[in-house]
Formats: sequence, structure tokens, C-alpha cells
Amino acid sequence: MYSKIPLATFLTAVAIIPTAYAGPFSYGICQTGCNTVAVACYAAAGAVFGTVTAGVGTPVAILACNAALGTCSAACIAAGFAPIP
Repeated sequence: MYSKIPLATFLTAVAIIPTAYAGPFSYGICQTGCNTVAVACYAAAGAVFGTVTAGVGTPVAILACNAALGTCSAACIAAGFAPIP
């Protein structure tokens, strides 16, 4: 006959195990998506991502790409804190 003590111990252990959240993983996927779109935006503007510094002679299209990347990256913070089981 099985004892109920090991079952109770098992259920207690399972109940107190913390839940894992996929927030950091989602944040990484979101950032990857933002950077992929930024690379496409730079290519459409005729530039290579990572080679342009924001100075006086920077084309407006590149500045728009940078602004969009910043907005997208900021939105990814919500994905990092989302409790996704």
C-alpha cells in the first residue's frame, strides 16, 4: 500500500517551485525584430546599419530609422516584464 506522506511531500514541493517566465526570452526576440527592421530601413535609405553616426550631414531618412528603432526598442521593455509561462 502506498503511503500518503510521499504524495503530500511531492505536491507541496511542486506547489512551491517558482514559475519560470519567458520575459527575457521575449525581450531578446523583440530586440532582434527591431534591429532587423532597422537594417531594412537603413538599406531602403541607401545606407549600411551601424556605419552612420548622427551628425549634421546625416540624411533625414536615417534619423527616422534611428527614431523608429528607439521607439521599437523601448516597446520591447514590456515584453521583458510580461509573465509568459
